Amino acid sequence: MKKLATIAVLGALAIPAFSAKFVTVGTGGVTGVYYPTGGAICRMANKIKKETNIRCSVESTGGSVYNVNTIKAGELDFGIAQSDVVFQAYNGTGKFEGKAYKDLRTLMTIYPELLTFVVRKDSKIKSLMDMTNKRINIGNPGSGQRNTTDVLFNSSPKLDVKNLKIAMELKAAEMPTALKDNKIDGYFYVVGHPTANVKDAANSVNIDLVNISEENFPPLKQILKDHPYYGTGTIPKGMYKGVDHDTKSFGVKATLVTSANMSDTAVTAILRSILENFDAFKKLHPAYKTITKESLLEGLGAPQHPAAIVYFKKLGLLK
Repeated sequence: MKKLATIAVLGALAIPAFSAKFVTVGTGGVTGVYYPTGGAICRMANKIKKETNIRCSVESTGGSVYNVNTIKAGELDFGIAQSDVVFQAYNGTGKFEGKAYKDLRTLMTIYPELLTFVVRKDSKIKSLMDMTNKRINIGNPGSGQRNTTDVLFNSSPKLDVKNLKIAMELKAAEMPTALKDNKIDGYFYVVGHPTANVKDAANSVNIDLVNISEENFPPLKQILKDHPYYGTGTIPKGMYKGVDHDTKSFGVKATLVTSANMSDTAVTAILRSILENFDAFKKLHPAYKTITKESLLEGLGAPQHPAAIVYFKKLGLLK
C-alpha cells in the first residue's frame, strides 16, 4: 500500500498545475505565403508559452473561405483570410451571400496583397492614364485581381476598358509569358511580395511597376472609403530586377481572424507574441518588410475581438 501511495504522489507531481491550451492557426497551401505566416505567428507565440500557457500549431488548409467556415464550425481557433473575404463573411455578401457570420472577429491585418501593375519598360506606361490604346491583362473573371481591377476602372471616368487596345483575361500563371512574348504591354495582379510571378517576368524582359497612390490617382481616396477591407502598401525598390523605385498601391490585406467566443487570454497571447517582438517578426518573411504597427489596423474587414481592441489601446494605437 505504501508503494502504491508513493507512486500516486509521484504521478500527481508529474502533472503540471496548469495544462497548456492548444490553439490552431489555419493558413493555406504550403507553397503560398499564408502557411509560413501561420508558422511565424506560432513560432513567436510558442516562445512565450510558459508565460501565457498557450501553445500554437499551424495547419495547411484550403485558404481564406475554408478558414472562415472552419472557424465558424468550431474546428479552427484562428485563421488567415483575405480582408475582402472577411468583409463578405461578416456581411453575408459575395461568396457568403445570405450566410452572414456575425461572430467573426479580427485580431489584426498582417501584410498587404497589393494590386500590382506590371508593365514592359518599352511600353512607356508610367501611370494609369497611360493605358489608352495599350494591351492590358485585367484578370480572368472571378479572380481576385479581376475584382479589384473592376473596382479600379469603375472609380474614374478617365479609366475605361473600352479605351484599351486589348483587354486580356489571362490567368495569373499565363501573364509573365504573355508579357515576355510581347502579347501584352502590362498586367494587373493582386499578390503579396515578393512573388515568383513578377520575378519570372523581370528575369525575362525589362519591366517596371506603376505607382497607384492618392498622389497620382486621386480617386483612390474614395475607393478606400467605399471599400473598408482595402489597405495601402509599398513594394520596396530592388525587390525585382530593374525596378529601382518604391511602388505604392492598394489591395486586400492578409488578416488574422477568430471567433467572438475565443478567449481573451488566447487572443492577447497571440498579439503579445507578435507586437512585443515586432522587429524579429518582420524578419521572418520578406512580405513583412514594409509593415508597421499602425498598418496592422488598416483594412480590417470585420470588427476586432474585444481583447484585441483592449491590447491595441494599451499600446496607444487605438483611441
